[in-house]
Amino acid sequence: MQLSRKALNARWAWTSAAALTALAVLVMADAALRAKSGYGAVDLQGVPEAWGIRLIANHWVDPADAALAGFGLGFDYLFMALYAAALYFGAIAARERFAPKPGRTRRIMAILAMAPIAGALFDACENALQMVMLTRGPNPVLAVLAVEATSAKFAGVLVGLALSLAAAGGFFVKKKEKAEDDA
Repeated sequence: MQLSRKALNARWAWTSAAALTALAVLVMADAALRAKSGYGAVDLQGVPEAWGIRLIANHWVDPADAALAGFGLGFDYLFMALYAAALYFGAIAARERFAPKPGRTRRIMAILAMAPIAGALFDACENALQMVMLTRGPNPVLAVLAVEATSAKFAGVLVGLALSLAAAGGFFVKKKEKAEDDA
C-alpha cells in the first residue's frame, strides 16, 4: 500500500501526539509510584542482578503500589505500539524526503525504518521478563536478558528518533528552500 505524503505526515502526526500523551501518562504514574514506594517501574530497566529486582519488588508490597506498578508495566504495551508507529512513520518520512528515488540509500533507509518496530518488540520482551521475575521471583539469567533487551530497545528507538528528527528538519529546510526559490 502506497501512502501519499499528506497521509504519511498525518499518520506521523497523530501517532506522535498519541505516543507523547501515553508517555505523559506513564511518567505521571511512575512518578506517583516512585513518590509512594521509592522505586518506579522505570527503575527496573537498568537492574542486571536478581537481588536488585527483589529489592524493588519488596518496595511494592502495598496493594496500591503493586497495582500502580502493574498499571505502568501494562500500559507500557500501548505506549510501545504508539511509539513504534510514530517513529516508523517518521523514518519513512525521512526516507521519502532524503531518498525519493530507488537506490541503495532508499533501501538502507527502509531497513532502518524497521528499527523502532524491533525496539518495541525488545521492549515487550523486557516487560515480559520483568513481569515473570516480579511474579515468580528474580532470576539472574532473566535479569541479564532484560537488561540486554533494554539496550536493544533503546538502540531501535534512537535510530527511529534520529530519522524522525531528520525528517522534521528536512520538512523545514524544504520549506525554506522553496521560499528562497519563490523570492
